[in-house]
Amino acid sequence: QVQLVDSGGGSVQAGGSLRLSCAASGFTFSNYIMSWYRQAPGKDRELVASLFTSGGSTRYSDDVKGRFTISRDIDNKMLHLQMNSLKPEDTAVYYCRARHVMLVNEYWGQGTQVIVSS
Repeated sequence: QVQLVDSGGGSVQAGGSLRLSCAASGFTFSNYIMSWYRQAPGKDRELVASLFTSGGSTRYSDDVKGRFTISRDIDNKMLHLQMNSLKPEDTAVYYCRARHVMLVNEYWGQGTQVIVSS
C-alpha cells in the first residue's frame, strides 16, 4: 500500500517557524521526485518546493525561496519542509507529492494545515 502521511502543521505567529514532515511507505522513495504544494482557501494549488532525485537538487517558488528548505531522509523515507520567517500569506494546507522520475505513478499526502497569524 502506497501512503504519504503529512504532519507538522499548526498555528504560529508571523516570523515563526514550522517543520512539516511527510512519511512515505509502499514505494521506493529514492525513485520519486518529492514536492510540497500548498493551497489557500479560494486559491489554486501552488507548487512550493521540489527535491529531485538527481544530485538532490531543489527548486523553490519565488515567494518562499530563502525562507523554506526542502529535504529528505532516504533511510527513514521522510520528506521535510523547514519553514522559517513565516508570513500570514503562507497560510494554507500543505500537501506532499511523490512523482516517479520515469513512470506515471503519482501520490499525494492528506495535507497538513499551516496558519500564520499577524
